[in-house]
Amino acid sequence: MRLLNAYIFRTTVASIIAVLLVICALDILAKLIDELGNLTDTYPFTEALIYVTLAIPSSLYQYMPFAGLVGALVGLGSMASTSELVVMRAAGVSLLRITWAVLKPVLWFIAAMLLFAEYVIPVSDQYAESRRSSLLQGNNSVSSAKGGVWNRENNLFMHFNSVQANGKLLGVTRYQYDDNQRLVSSSFAKIALYTNGQWIVEGVIETLFPVDVFAGESNSLVTTKSYPSQVWETELSPNLLTILVQDTDNLAITKLYDYAQYLEKQKVDNGKYLLAYWGKVLQPLVIISLVLVAVSFIFGPLREVTMGYRIFTGVVVGIGFQLTQKLLGPASLLYGISPLFAVLLPITFCFVLGLFLLARTR
Repeated sequence: MRLLNAYIFRTTVASIIAVLLVICALDILAKLIDELGNLTDTYPFTEALIYVTLAIPSSLYQYMPFAGLVGALVGLGSMASTSELVVMRAAGVSLLRITWAVLKPVLWFIAAMLLFAEYVIPVSDQYAESRRSSLLQGNNSVSSAKGGVWNRENNLFMHFNSVQANGKLLGVTRYQYDDNQRLVSSSFAKIALYTNGQWIVEGVIETLFPVDVFAGESNSLVTTKSYPSQVWETELSPNLLTILVQDTDNLAITKLYDYAQYLEKQKVDNGKYLLAYWGKVLQPLVIISLVLVAVSFIFGPLREVTMGYRIFTGVVVGIGFQLTQKLLGPASLLYGISPLFAVLLPITFCFVLGLFLLARTR
C-alpha cells in the first residue's frame, strides 16, 4: 500500500504542478501585455518585467484551486485510461483509500499556499506596487492628486498620493468635517513619517474654514497657516496603511482581520474585507472540495471519456465555481448577507456533489 500511495502522490503532484505552471504562465503573459501600455521613460520594460515577476506568488495562490481540480482530473484520468484504477479496485483498494491518497499531496500544496498568502504575497505585492507607483508618478508625485488612496477615520477624510514602505507617505491631504458634515479644515503635507510610534508630517499647509463661511457671512475669513512639521494624531499605523494600496486578494489573513476590526471601530463598512478574510480562511476547503469533485468525476461520469474531455470538464467546472464566488461575494455585500455564508455556499455545494457521486459509485 505504501508503494501505491507513493505512486498516486507522484502522479497527483506532477499533474497539479504542470497545470499550475501552464495557467500561471498565461496569466503572467497577459499581465505583461497589459503593462506595455504603461511604459514611460521612468517605467521601462525591465521595470514592467520586474513588476510582473513579483506577481508570480499571487498568481500561484489565486489559481491553486483551479489547478487542484484540473490536476486531479488529469492525474487520476491518466490512471483511469491505463486501467490502473480498475486494477486497484480489483485488488481490494477501497474508494476511500484512493481518495485519501489523492488528498494527501493536495494538503501539502494547501500548506504551501497558506504560507505564501501570509508571508510572501503581501511583501512582494507591496514592494511591487510601491515601486511601480513611484516610477509611474515620477519625482513630482508629491504634489500630484492623481491616483493614490483614500481613507476615512470618523469625520476625517485622508488622501495619500503614495504609500511607501517603512512608514513613509507622500502627498498627505486631510479634510476635517464636523458632526454636521461641514468642512472645518483642510491640510496638505509633503511627507509623513512614522517614527517612535507616532506620525510626523512635514511641509504642512493648513486652511481653516469658519463654520459661518458657508452661510455667506462677510466677516468670515478663511485663514491659511504653514508648519515645518507637526505631530499627527491618528489610529492608522504603517501596517494598516499597506492594506490600502494592496488588492484585498493579496493581503495577509491577519492584516485583513485587523483592518476589518479597525473599520468596524470607525463605523465604516468592512464587508469587503470580511469577504476577503473568509475567502482566504476557507481557501483550503475550496481546494479540497474541488479535488473531491474531480475524484468523484473520474470514478463516475468521466470514467471512460478522453483526456481532452476531462480537461474541458475541469475548466468548465473551475470557471463556473469562480464565477459563482465572484457573483455571490458582491451580492452578499449588496443585500446584507453574511460574507461567511457567501463563501461557504459554493464550497458546501461541491462537497455535497462530490460525496453524492462517490456514494453512487460505491
